Amino acid sequence: MIKLSLLFFYVIFLFSCSKDKVEYYPNTNCNQEVSFSQDILPLINQECTGCHNNQNGYSLTNYDNISANSKAIIGAMRANNYQLMPKGGPMLSDSVIQLMECWVNQGKLNN
Repeated sequence: MIKLSLLFFYVIFLFSCSKDKVEYYPNTNCNQEVSFSQDILPLINQECTGCHNNQNGYSLTNYDNISANSKAIIGAMRANNYQLMPKGGPMLSDSVIQLMECWVNQGKLNN
């Protein structure tokens, strides 16, 4: 019974942190702290919320939604297992995509 209980708690512990894991993008050069309010939100507002504002699947209008969908956002920006976004292209510049990747690497701070 004790072994079963320990196994149960181990499994709960193992999976309880899965939402806290941050996708790491190793090829990014992040020399400065990225600000959500000064860097990421304006980027998303300029490039994404024209379509993704409570319509077309993703709502990217606030920190919680952007943070929760950051992997899909970067995947779409890079056309890596996602449809290229912005829809119809052209692909965003590497520096813009790298800014988003740096924000994720830095822990998706709400700053």
